[in-house]
Amino acid sequence: MEQAVMALIVGLPGAGKTTLARQLEDELKAIRFTPDEWMDGLLGVSEEDGKRWVLESELLWGIAARALVLGTSAVLDYGCWSEVERDLFRDRAHELGALTQIVVLDLPLDELWKRLDARNAALPAGTFRISRDELEEWAAKFEAPNDAELARWDRQIVVTE
Repeated sequence: MEQAVMALIVGLPGAGKTTLARQLEDELKAIRFTPDEWMDGLLGVSEEDGKRWVLESELLWGIAARALVLGTSAVLDYGCWSEVERDLFRDRAHELGALTQIVVLDLPLDELWKRLDARNAALPAGTFRISRDELEEWAAKFEAPNDAELARWDRQIVVTE
């Protein structure tokens, strides 16, 4: 049996994380965890008083961890803007004996806004309107992985355009 893979999708809104997560779900024969879909279904919002972090790091991770232990790969469509968050999920997956893959979608701000503006105009179910100001605020908080961090992962993919 092939070793299970925990793939973590990293990037800002509009980068194409969920589209790529769906592709990886098929390629890896994995279970995909997209918190926006869960938050919308459970609470009707994208964030509420830190509940998103609890959903990602406890509930969804618990299911993903069980899948990894059983030999099923998992795709975490989380965004994970900080190295500390990414290290947490990578280390947890390694402790379970899974391979780790990081997929970084680090697109230019103008391209992200172009995509989000189009998405805002025809808001799909399970997604949330995002303003240019919010995007700029979040972009300032995003810590793109450096070479040293990427080297700690078993597999790495970085997309910049």
